Amino acid sequence: MAAEPTVTGEAKPAATVTVEVAYALPDRQKIVTVAVKPGTTARDAVRLADMARYFPDVPETTFTQAPLGIFGKRLRDPERHELQAGDRVEIYRPLLIDPKQARAKRASDTSR
Repeated sequence: MAAEPTVTGEAKPAATVTVEVAYALPDRQKIVTVAVKPGTTARDAVRLADMARYFPDVPETTFTQAPLGIFGKRLRDPERHELQAGDRVEIYRPLLIDPKQARAKRASDTSR
């Protein structure tokens, strides 16, 4: 089901679709373009993008188990979601603080 990534500029096999895989930390981000066979799942694309190579300080489980989304919409089942040409698979990091708590803290800091 999974295909080897194609480096931009190389000829692609005829039966592939191009997708992007994105991961970001507060201080850096990486978007990897991969050419995959139709039917490739979001989780397969993350595996093919080999994001651990670009983020050696991040645990491998971040990429193998993290929630995934497509253009900001979380996928319910990334192991079964088949990608379409042009999709951007996003690897989500866990929240460090609840957004409601963060807003409340900012509001209390500005009211002083």
